[in-house]
Amino acid sequence: MQSLEARMAATPTRTSIHLALASFADEVVGTLARLFAYVGALALLAMLSLAALGQLPDLRDDEPALKPGWSVADRSHPAFALSRLDSSEKSASYIISRHPGGGRRDMMRWTGEADKTVAELDIYRPGSEFDAGVPASAALASQMGATMPLEQAGLIDTKFGPVALFRTAGAAKGTPSCLGYFKGSEDAPLQISGFSCQGDTLPAQRAAIACTLNRLTLLTSGNEPKLAELFAHAELKRRPCSPAGSPDWLLGAENAQLRGTL
Repeated sequence: MQSLEARMAATPTRTSIHLALASFADEVVGTLARLFAYVGALALLAMLSLAALGQLPDLRDDEPALKPGWSVADRSHPAFALSRLDSSEKSASYIISRHPGGGRRDMMRWTGEADKTVAELDIYRPGSEFDAGVPASAALASQMGATMPLEQAGLIDTKFGPVALFRTAGAAKGTPSCLGYFKGSEDAPLQISGFSCQGDTLPAQRAAIACTLNRLTLLTSGNEPKLAELFAHAELKRRPCSPAGSPDWLLGAENAQLRGTL
């Protein structure tokens, strides 16, 4: 038989083992609990992120899609501006993009309700990337996001001279639609294009576009003296904005046949 002394000596050993096993089990349980809590927190963050992404507004209407080769030039400074009619006028977003071929685009966009684009002005200084084979109406249709070809919609008089107007082909008379415009200059060289959905009638839209172009000013010409000369001469012909539908803006009748290249 085991002596009393041997039994008393073995008891602390078994107790220590039991305590060690219990401590290890507690540690395992604690580690698993923390692991489950960590995984649960990650899952919750993932669900919240997905929910937030689902609530984000679609920015495609606010950020113009750049064509291949073009990139946003965040460090470039605006070269153009619009003189304000009043202090309450809403500012436009201003986006500058450049092309490795040397081209530069200064784009102003105005939004209305639900951040929907209601007007856009694009000043393009082409470089070697310019494709003269693309008609102005086709490039403008792409800029407007039109699914149908554009047709001529007359001319307006601005400080830059006559500006060609375009609208979606086949649009029913009296149907509200956006009106596009294009003005090219080979001397600068420079292309001014854009569209306006402001105004309930065609004369009102014409007046809005003419007013926008007459308010366009040059902030800096950089190393382009011809650009500075173009705007200096244009300022001499600048006129204040007239009421919507004023006949002073109209040079040609609706759908007038334009001559020469655009």
